[in-house]
Amino acid sequence: MSQHTSALAIETAGLVKTFGETRAVDGVDLSVPAGTVYGVLGPNGAGKTTTVKMLATLLRPDGGQAHVFGHDVVREADEVRGRVSLTGQYASVDEDLTGTENLVLLGRLLGHAKQAARRRSEQLLEAFGLTEAAGKQVKHYSGGMRRRIDIAASILNTPDLLFLDEPTTGLDPRSRNQVWDIVRAVVAQGTTVLLTTQYLDEADQLASRIAVIDHGKVIAEGTKGELKASVGAGSVHLRLRDPGQRPEAERVLRLTLDADVQLEPDPVALTARLGGARGDNAAEQASRALAELSRSGVTVDNFSLGQPSLDEVFLALTGHDTSHDTKDEVAA
Repeated sequence: MSQHTSALAIETAGLVKTFGETRAVDGVDLSVPAGTVYGVLGPNGAGKTTTVKMLATLLRPDGGQAHVFGHDVVREADEVRGRVSLTGQYASVDEDLTGTENLVLLGRLLGHAKQAARRRSEQLLEAFGLTEAAGKQVKHYSGGMRRRIDIAASILNTPDLLFLDEPTTGLDPRSRNQVWDIVRAVVAQGTTVLLTTQYLDEADQLASRIAVIDHGKVIAEGTKGELKASVGAGSVHLRLRDPGQRPEAERVLRLTLDADVQLEPDPVALTARLGGARGDNAAEQASRALAELSRSGVTVDNFSLGQPSLDEVFLALTGHDTSHDTKDEVAA
């Protein structure tokens, strides 16, 4: 472990956690700058939740070291707990209580006087767009509303570090955007956020830096641009007029782009990953490919260029897509 500085909210070295013969976290190294959103991106079972639980002092590491604002998570667990808050994958509030009752109760447990707890509750309910639902039992809230009340409960006392463990899993696009706005607002107030997610677009929207974790190991780390560049310049998606020409189109694309070509379920569609190995950009590569297809007599009805998708990033980095699941997170 290097000398801690105030610029780091989290610093880990060789962090390990095992459950029986399963090595859920296998030597994770992280350096999380304070005052930012740091994304931990990976498929189900990658080790994300287990890592968060160790950093939040809910699990004891079996190896390595971890510091939160300079405090060792094992030897100085109380100091760590005083500076962090955790919102897990499932709502931790009481569904039989109303939104107001939940927040007031938690505020009182955190040491607020009754009126102060009520004032803080009202502030958070208004900030999170839940004022109209304040008197309703949480069990009648939508999925997005439950996530918002859960995050509100996590910041009754503004933490220095907030762990958000897959906060938008299962939410519709509107609710996801609302949660993203809340995360931005929390960071604007000075809180550091460690965000675990399966969604590249979520990390793309929120995180300054991203660690990609798989099988308990960090396999890539960097800004979103660096991670996307690591798997190529993007992809070109083609639709042909004649499905009978698809084998020829596949051959031409492989030769022209020296790239992997994926045959889509649609018999006239195929996708080629652009690698940029020849020094030209994605548009130049696509233009060259279209010209070669035309010379080969292949008629393209339409095409589009795209950034690497979540599946493409994971496939390139891990050898499998995001549907891959393991039993790494027995305790999650």
